[in-house]
Amino acid sequence: MTEPDGKPFLYVVVCAAGVAVDVGRLIAAARERDWEVGVIATPVAMSGFFDTAAVEAQTGRPIRSAWRTPGDPRPFPPPDAVIVAPATFNTINKWASGTADTLALGTLCEAYGLGVPTVVLPCVADALAAHPAYRASLARLREMGVRFGEPYSGAAQEGGGRPEFGWTKALDLL
Repeated sequence: MTEPDGKPFLYVVVCAAGVAVDVGRLIAAARERDWEVGVIATPVAMSGFFDTAAVEAQTGRPIRSAWRTPGDPRPFPPPDAVIVAPATFNTINKWASGTADTLALGTLCEAYGLGVPTVVLPCVADALAAHPAYRASLARLREMGVRFGEPYSGAAQEGGGRPEFGWTKALDLL
């Protein structure tokens, strides 16, 4: 649901992968494109994969990681879109199977039922990406209308260095 100031609201779901340290780049790009942003992180991602204080300062909102209790106010409005970045092997497989055992997964499962546009930037090592369950999960999520950015394995490129993670490309897919 669009914010009272007329800006659409984007949920950014952050999983526990090394590139999560740069999630602020996605938030900055989204805000430049006139989105308000709320971050939902997996519990493991909250344990040091990114600077939570910096992200809260950047969004002006608390990061959500745990379910709220009945009667607690909703800290975010309903989303106009969702970006999952980085999306890990575990999150992709659980989401595709309908498992909602964390706030992040519950949010993703619900977004489908609400028809909220969802974009995923997978960050999965090649050895895990070869697993048949992962390939089946990608197929199921695509059937559900989920849009995918280029997969990112984090593997070093020829000549050293790592490829750029497609933070801003996720916004283009919306």
